[in-house]
Amino acid sequence: MSDKLDTILQAARDHAEQVILPNVDAWNAAKKWPRDASDKAGAAGLTGLYAPEEFGGQALPLAEGIQVYEQLGRGDGAYAFALSMHNICTFAGCGYGTDAFKEKWARDLTSGRKLANFALTEPQSGSDATNMYSRAVLNGDGTWTISGAKAWVSLATEADIYFTVVKTSDAPGHKDMAMIAIPADAPGLSFGPLYDTPSYNFLPLAEMYMDKVVVDETNIILPIGQGLQGALMAIDIARVSIASGCCGLMQSALDTALSYSKNRKMFGGRNLDLDGIQWMLGEVATDLEASKLLYRKAAEALGTPEGPLMAAHAKRFVPDAAVKAANTCTQVLGGAGLLQPYGLDRLSRLAQMLRIVDGTTEISRMVIGRALQKRAATLPDLPVPKGFGETG
Repeated sequence: MSDKLDTILQAARDHAEQVILPNVDAWNAAKKWPRDASDKAGAAGLTGLYAPEEFGGQALPLAEGIQVYEQLGRGDGAYAFALSMHNICTFAGCGYGTDAFKEKWARDLTSGRKLANFALTEPQSGSDATNMYSRAVLNGDGTWTISGAKAWVSLATEADIYFTVVKTSDAPGHKDMAMIAIPADAPGLSFGPLYDTPSYNFLPLAEMYMDKVVVDETNIILPIGQGLQGALMAIDIARVSIASGCCGLMQSALDTALSYSKNRKMFGGRNLDLDGIQWMLGEVATDLEASKLLYRKAAEALGTPEGPLMAAHAKRFVPDAAVKAANTCTQVLGGAGLLQPYGLDRLSRLAQMLRIVDGTTEISRMVIGRALQKRAATLPDLPVPKGFGETG
């Protein structure tokens, strides 16, 4: 582990312990994004993980920077998710934005003074990203006019800029897609009511509406023809980041169950001395170790031909393991596991949310299934017995 990574991971652990955990219940009660907390994350170097040092970033490789969300996930998975999306947008803006965009936005994004988020999904299409209705038209005066709607936009009303994937014509398919950064104060940009999301109400999520929004052409992040490819790469990074955050969630659930069961006395001894409790928590511990290995392997594969498949494996396995871990640890506490002060109900809801965002686990199964079909085509045929009456 590099000295820089070790320093950043320690900063993330400190942020989880000192900023997130003591305050997350109050954040949820207030139903408002804790801007002071994300400001502290920026001061700690957690908002420009992959961006070049020349723009104030940490210049960490994806495989290293993604480990930060494991530490932040010990505090709260939704908070880790929001920062992961900000970092992906910052990475895109600093890596692919125009010089004018970088000059205006890069240092504010890497420092966390301004927050970014990603807008791809539309109300009618969900995971079917090619079924897109948002349109951007390049005007003769060097501006874009954008109209349409997006759904499940994170940091809605709170982010300062939204990296938005749009089509630039009515032609079917994805060859006309682009990614354009839309500032929050652009006229014509508005949001619907915030979604009611129990256990992560501090993370504002809503639909985003674009009514003839005009932005300068220098706000193009990915040009026409590269929008979907870039969006899919961003989603792969997000899926592995979610898996990383789930590992932190699992560790938090396991530690809660251990802290409780080592002192809870029943049947003449401590709960943790019972074989049944050890077996239950031992299975969680094994799933956690397997999940860490899987997401880190997937992070190393990002940007390679194996990246999308490995991201799918991580997104399929790890959030499922997190749901199971949260439920098992709740069961270990018995009735106490249902009480808010122990936090396991929050972790269970968060784990379920992380199974869904940025592609459900079923979408990951589809990606894996298609890869298996391709592999099957390369293998020798084995004879299959014919049923009664079959001739073909």
